[in-house]
Amino acid sequence: MLGEGVFLDTLRQGLWAAVLMAFPILSVALVTGIVVGLFQALTSIQEMTLTFAPKLAAIVAVFWVSMSFMTNTLISFFQGEIIPLIAGGWQ
Repeated sequence: MLGEGVFLDTLRQGLWAAVLMAFPILSVALVTGIVVGLFQALTSIQEMTLTFAPKLAAIVAVFWVSMSFMTNTLISFFQGEIIPLIAGGWQ
């Protein structure tokens, strides 16, 4: 039976892996949103697609660049935590 401490530790490490994988995309989305918002405020252009298109392009580009990092992070989490739990290595 899986103990409470092992469960919570695995959950904590899973959440940390999710934060590590989401950080590049979220940080680029934040920076792009701030830059576009400043540009709109300075030029008084209130176009809705101006906020959506650059942010989407930046997110797709960063996702494409950091895909191997995300894959390696997820694989190492599964190999280090989940697979040993399934195989019975928590005892």
